[in-house]
Amino acid sequence: MPHVVLLGDSIFDNGAYTNGGPDVVTQLRRLLPAGWSASLVAVDGHVTGDIARQLTRLPAGATHLALSVGGNDALSCLPVLDAPTADVRQGIATIAAVTTQFEIQYEAAVDACLRKGLPLVICTIYNGCFADVAFQRIATTIVALFDDAILRTAAARGLPAVDLRAVCSERADYANPIEPSSAGGEKIARALATLVTGLTLA
Repeated sequence: MPHVVLLGDSIFDNGAYTNGGPDVVTQLRRLLPAGWSASLVAVDGHVTGDIARQLTRLPAGATHLALSVGGNDALSCLPVLDAPTADVRQGIATIAAVTTQFEIQYEAAVDACLRKGLPLVICTIYNGCFADVAFQRIATTIVALFDDAILRTAAARGLPAVDLRAVCSERADYANPIEPSSAGGEKIARALATLVTGLTLA
């Protein structure tokens, strides 16, 4: 029986943010065809370095993996934005160093997943929903740099990817600036189910 396992952070482990509504894994179970199942191994707050540990908890019978991680890595670089710099070039160089390190860690996380020998779908980081318009522009720019690393990793390994920036594009998709609501989670679950099964879901 096909069994999808969700790995990563609170993009999948969003039950604490749905105000009583269904979380991503619950909605994925509802959307998958008869005979399919889904399990949650993702943990709110985890980063790319935690994925190898999550993989030790894969349930028996797992047949497909889905990975959504990196948002907390991006959040951890926020102090860099407040660091003094001599000029724009130095600031860009600092951000480039952070994203290069992320790419190394992300590649390691993906390769750890691939060593399980199961089909893998990966997700980008979404842009979030910040009330401060100026900060939203900054966040969107930083996310684009992290997502570039994610999409390069996917392309190099021939992996399908869900671009969550396109999936969660409305305010209602967010429970707070950085967590998916039940509505956003339904969109994420639908995108995953469609990609994993290859079916067009009603």
